[in-house]
Amino acid sequence: MALSQHDLLRLMESLRAADGIELIRVVAQRILQELIEAEATAHIGAEPGEHAETRTTMRNGHRAKVLTTQAGDLDLAIPKVRTGSFFPSLLERRRRIDQALYAVIMESYVQGVSTRSVDDLVKALGSDTGISKSEVSRICDGLDEELTVFRTRPLDHTRFPYVYLDATYCKARVNHQIVSQAVVIATGITEDGGREVLGLMVGDSETEVFWSQFLRSLRERGLGGVRLVIADHHSGLVKAVRKVMLGAGYQRCRVHFLRNVFGVIPKDAAEMVAATIRTIFAQPHAAGVRAQLDTVADLLGRQFPKVRAMLLEAKTDLTAFADFPDRHWKKIQSTNPLERINREIKRRTDVVQIFPNPDALERLTTAVLVEMHDEWIAFPRRYLPEGSMDTIYPNEDQPNTVTPHEGT
Repeated sequence: MALSQHDLLRLMESLRAADGIELIRVVAQRILQELIEAEATAHIGAEPGEHAETRTTMRNGHRAKVLTTQAGDLDLAIPKVRTGSFFPSLLERRRRIDQALYAVIMESYVQGVSTRSVDDLVKALGSDTGISKSEVSRICDGLDEELTVFRTRPLDHTRFPYVYLDATYCKARVNHQIVSQAVVIATGITEDGGREVLGLMVGDSETEVFWSQFLRSLRERGLGGVRLVIADHHSGLVKAVRKVMLGAGYQRCRVHFLRNVFGVIPKDAAEMVAATIRTIFAQPHAAGVRAQLDTVADLLGRQFPKVRAMLLEAKTDLTAFADFPDRHWKKIQSTNPLERINREIKRRTDVVQIFPNPDALERLTTAVLVEMHDEWIAFPRRYLPEGSMDTIYPNEDQPNTVTPHEGT
């Protein structure tokens, strides 16, 4: 859209009166507005007031939008249309994670719980004038609607033979106190070898009640066909798995088990003990795995009786993987598949440090999981080899769904 002579003169006067960063702001604002109007014209199929066969709708005024940049706040006007919708591609909304992080930072800022680092982040976003509570609410409402759909979506489209559970911890304000909140996460391997994020929940602790509530919510959404749950050995988690995930085995994470072992032996013995325990998982068949565990327990027990007791007590849970196809063993012995997710969540949450409330924590962590889930779906790559899943459901044609009263 070309500028009229009158508009050009007005622009020249604005530029003469401006200097430094203000000059950049004025130019940027004018250029962006013209590009927005040009894109609206292309979308509508006609210039304002033009009668053309290509026209698809009519203009219906403008709505104000403030675009925050490092040059300052730009006051833009977004054309409205009578039918359909229009939003300029130049102002395409941020990725969910960035939106969530932005919302959390601003929510902290307006609630008066910001720290120096949060203030710096607000300035880095280009907002010298701050943001209103109503604007934060609008951002959060739009984002929460999309994230809630993801958290509550049905899971009955396929079976999930393997489910991974883990938790990470973040700080949030609850009743004017800073407390640790558990973010529990579930991911699953589909029956065709792909991966999906199943869900998450934010809560005060990892008690049996908390884990049971989370697992029941997955079952109510249609999670079925579960044959093995891979998780750490939190007592509440294990009890919940045995109570709610009926028909599924429990695999104790070998990595977490080793960390527990390191807590009862001298540091200088850690490498030798770890190497010895790893031989359990290197055996070629199920009988060999369990026989090797007994051998290792006796061997290490001569010097470390506590390690022997730990191995024998954990034998069933530590070797549950051996009842499944050997091509899956390396992937179902630990919760390592969740490590990348936890690292990404920590990378994002460390920016905020202390969340203004649990809802803000849930918002950001859900956004991280949505992005990761979308990546797995958009760029599918078999996590387990093709053809290796056939023996898991040898005599079943339908997913193993759960009746509403099961597991209660």
